[in-house]
Amino acid sequence: MNRNSKTNLDRFDAMTDEMIDLSDIPPLTDEFFASAKWRMPKKKVKVVVELEPEIVEWYKLHGEHFQDVLAVALRSYAEAHKRD
Repeated sequence: MNRNSKTNLDRFDAMTDEMIDLSDIPPLTDEFFASAKWRMPKKKVKVVVELEPEIVEWYKLHGEHFQDVLAVALRSYAEAHKRD
């Protein structure tokens, strides 16, 4: 992690499975699994893109896999702007 977390991780480490509140998670029913689809990751295509240095630096602040984060941002943008 690049930044110190304010989360008390020792408290989580001390928790047992029985101590975790799962009451707000709906059960997975047979109906759910009947309509579920197995999705394999698509093969990635290498693309060279020129970006402003401050954009690259901002993404690098979010971890060593910043390219993956950038890809998710591009996917989100593309999906939000789809034209059917």
